Amino acid sequence: MPSNDVRTLLQTVVPTAAVGAIAAVVSGVLAGGKGALGAIVGTLVVIVFMGIGIVVLQRTAKHFPQLFQAMGLMLYTTQLLVLFIFVAAFKDTTLFNPRTFAASIVASTLVWVAAQARAHMKAKILYVEPEPSDPRKGEKTGPST
Repeated sequence: MPSNDVRTLLQTVVPTAAVGAIAAVVSGVLAGGKGALGAIVGTLVVIVFMGIGIVVLQRTAKHFPQLFQAMGLMLYTTQLLVLFIFVAAFKDTTLFNPRTFAASIVASTLVWVAAQARAHMKAKILYVEPEPSDPRKGEKTGPST
């Protein structure tokens, strides 16, 4: 993974994990141990799904740059649908509090998207690959007119 991608990933994971920790503490106080567990699981689900999404999107951009925008839109739509399916699938669980699980998924997703947008705006990524600045390669060897 190029350093820009790792930097973007770190700039999104750290705020999301911080919000997850806050959600776990608040949920633990309000709903007990199962509430804290629900918040932790919800945050981990978001970090894993969104992290996989960044990796898939960067590989697509590398190999098929013409598909980047369409792939990005499809990927985010799919991720949101999968997260919704997770919330629906675990709505009656007794392993953890489903309300804190759902709330942490929503909060973590919002923070992830905002942090990712901020990371991309602050990234200094070249749009065009510059050519090497070797002066010998730039000269033409032929008759000059």
